[in-house]
Amino acid sequence: MTTTPPPPPPPSQAPRSGPPSEGPGHGHGPGPGHAHGHGHTHSHGPAAPVSQHLRKVIAAVLIPFATAVVVGLFVLWPGGTPSHERTGVGFDRQTQSATVAKVQELPCKDLNPSQPQPNGDTSTPEGQTAQSRAEGTCKKALIEVTSGDDKGRTFTEIIQPDSPRQLHKGQEVVVAYEPKAPEGLQYSVTDVNRKFPMALLAGIFALAVVVVGRLRGVMALVALTISFLVLTFFILPAILQGSNPLVVAVVGASAIMLVALYLCHGLTARTSVAVLGTLISLLLIGLLGSLFIGWAALTGNTDDNTGLIHGLYPSIDMSGLLLAGVIIGSLGVLDDVTVTQTSAVWELHQANPTMGRRGLYRAGIRIGRDHIASVVNTLVLAYAGAALPLLLLFSIAQSSVGTVANSELVAEEIVRTLIGSIGLVASVPVTTALAALVVSADRTTPGTGGPATVTGTPAPRSSRGGKGRRRKA
Repeated sequence: MTTTPPPPPPPSQAPRSGPPSEGPGHGHGPGPGHAHGHGHTHSHGPAAPVSQHLRKVIAAVLIPFATAVVVGLFVLWPGGTPSHERTGVGFDRQTQSATVAKVQELPCKDLNPSQPQPNGDTSTPEGQTAQSRAEGTCKKALIEVTSGDDKGRTFTEIIQPDSPRQLHKGQEVVVAYEPKAPEGLQYSVTDVNRKFPMALLAGIFALAVVVVGRLRGVMALVALTISFLVLTFFILPAILQGSNPLVVAVVGASAIMLVALYLCHGLTARTSVAVLGTLISLLLIGLLGSLFIGWAALTGNTDDNTGLIHGLYPSIDMSGLLLAGVIIGSLGVLDDVTVTQTSAVWELHQANPTMGRRGLYRAGIRIGRDHIASVVNTLVLAYAGAALPLLLLFSIAQSSVGTVANSELVAEEIVRTLIGSIGLVASVPVTTALAALVVSADRTTPGTGGPATVTGTPAPRSSRGGKGRRRKA
């Protein structure tokens, strides 16, 4: 009696009860795909390497790029931050550590004998301040210097009742030193020493990354450290030495990108595609930034800090510095988008190896649209949050939206946000298309017509599918 066997199930529904039906990614069964147990391509593990031909094509693009980055680092390496004579203004002050040794509360009128008497009008901020300092209680703090040549020296600091920073005994503070001032006025409290809580928070962050990310988390922290070192010892000193900020930013960002991506995600074709997508997007951001920063006549010199930098180092191109900030600021989010899109296309291909480049692109771009919406919103809100005090000032002044947007302070942030967002949006289709081209071009091994495995040999056909066809014949 002849029975008609059931039709073979689709590859994605094949049972996993034994080696013959484990799919093309395993290669445990007999035949050319056995390879002594090697060649795993689980969907939850690393992607299968591409063929030797495609690896050569990717290397032909990335090796010259990486070589150019290394040459750029060598040529532009500053050798240290250039020295200058301190101005004693803003951040350009000599500072030391100190501790609040003693605090006394006294009537403000006893500590401020030269303070003008209030006239009773508290309708203005000036009147409220005068009234508070005449009738309130002030603090007289004894500060002891704990570092530097004057370690052990003490001085007095008067804290007004309306001061935003109120000191207490035992508190660690940062003091500024001005050697040209009279001896009693050489030191003054400028800030609170918050190194311990910040170090503790950084430790909690590192622990969370390692516990959740395990080895990947460790590598991410190493990449973060290297990125910080490149920023501190190359990008910033090179700009201060007078090198073109745009060139320095491109070389430094490229070095950070190569180290971070390959260190965190491995030296694979998947990572290489993400690197290419990031590189193309960075070039687009650089072109748009050069065009619109010049067109909008943005100088990059918009506050006290940039003014101080320009005063100390007049040779620095401040608009170029603004563009360099746009490129470096966009890099971190770009890495996230390109890696995610590449991984999505790779996983789609592994789930359905028969899907062509168009199908992979359409499926990947659907994932990318959700990513675009969330990332752009994140970027805009991040810049808006950083500029919130500035926006509040314009709101208090009751300025119109057009007036606010036309101000260079706000226009700078708008241009920065929009250029970075355009680069992020463009990175999704660019990276998705590159990944789809790579995995679809590597779908078959030349001369076999079958799916390629890790070892480069044709994978065995599903035993169930093969038997079904023979019975039908």
